[in-house]
Amino acid sequence: MAGLFGTDGVRGLANGLLTADLALGLAQATASVLGRGRSAEARRATGKRPVAVLARDPRVSGDFLGAAVAAGLASSGVDVLDAGVIPTPAAAYLIGSIDADFGVMISASHNPARDNGIKIFAYGGTKLPDEVEQRIEEALSEPNLLPTDGDVGRIRRFADAEDRYVLHLLQSLPHRLEGIHVVLDCAHGAAAGVSPETFRDAGATVTIIGNDPDGMNINDGVGSTHLDNLARAVLEAGADVGIAHDGDADRCLAVDARGNLIDGDQIMAILAVSMKERGLLARDTLVATVMSNLGLKIAMAENGISMLQTKVGDRYVLEAMNEGEYSLGGEQSGHVIMSQFATTGDGILTGLHLVAEMARTGKSIAELASVMTVYPQILINVSGVDRDLLHSDAVLAEAVREAEAELGETGRVLLRPSGTEPLVRVMVEAADQATADALAHRLADVARARLAI
Repeated sequence: MAGLFGTDGVRGLANGLLTADLALGLAQATASVLGRGRSAEARRATGKRPVAVLARDPRVSGDFLGAAVAAGLASSGVDVLDAGVIPTPAAAYLIGSIDADFGVMISASHNPARDNGIKIFAYGGTKLPDEVEQRIEEALSEPNLLPTDGDVGRIRRFADAEDRYVLHLLQSLPHRLEGIHVVLDCAHGAAAGVSPETFRDAGATVTIIGNDPDGMNINDGVGSTHLDNLARAVLEAGADVGIAHDGDADRCLAVDARGNLIDGDQIMAILAVSMKERGLLARDTLVATVMSNLGLKIAMAENGISMLQTKVGDRYVLEAMNEGEYSLGGEQSGHVIMSQFATTGDGILTGLHLVAEMARTGKSIAELASVMTVYPQILINVSGVDRDLLHSDAVLAEAVREAEAELGETGRVLLRPSGTEPLVRVMVEAADQATADALAHRLADVARARLAI
């Protein structure tokens, strides 16, 4: 089953691609690989079994998939601590906090309820390298670990999982949130219990929407991919800021008091400037992807901050952060990683620190976001093309050079192949929307003609 893992675990239609049988097999294969890791072997040397944290978001298919994963792990001799419904970053934190050997999160993030996914975290709550994912795929076709008698694993409730995570979030804060009225959109997802509790405990006045998960309404017209309801709620409540999570709460986007979007680039700009002022921005560097707005790079340069850019995907941001020991990175979509406190994107952590900066400075979120000018940006997906020809077509390359010459220092062009579909993505930024639109459509037309299948 080569190619089972995508950019963020195994994801697909529940009971379509992602069946109970596959979940069971993946858990057994994971136990075979990670249950023999250095930490697990050290535990076995003391007569103990490997330990894994298991968690999920509230989508209904998480019940049977979670049961299958728990069965697969326990039948392979792994003790399972079932944390129930908690955010993905909470699961990652808890793995490191209790010194577990690995962990499994069942979630399809911002996807609709019909989908689900299995994310596997290594020791310390870190994402798996490609080679380890490949080893787990290979283990699916190998004999399973089948311990007997007292060597089989136990499944226990991780009773204080949420409390541990909330305390961790509160201890990370540089400033209390008194005096700030926040509207939280919990996407009917994993943040519904934790996020309101934490913001209130931190001192904020909290209004909540999207906090009534029923297993089927996750991300349904709410959350970080549907900000209209949040903007409306902020205006109706007269709140200072709105914070939106996605289904598993690893993202954070915001709206200001007038309902205007504050995207991931602007959030990173605010946090980077604050962290630099307080001496917390490692090497005065922010890590972002090539899709981040040109305005972010300009704003960072104006504030004495370098910007390292990676391929699209939070895993590549994480790799660069780990290699360079950087403290802040993320994506325009709202995956923001604060490595001092988290091993992955954490939407609640990000939202708390964003609001804490408002409280610390006495400035509105709009004032803080004004550190960055957002350049008009357009993204066009060109379908029905051979993406492998993208970087070898001379006519298209010349068209790109001409567009870049027209833009000069006032914009940029990026063409890249989709990693999962037969698409080429054409992105143009410019000083004005009309120029961005015109150049993007011109390049899309050339790509469509030159790369047609």
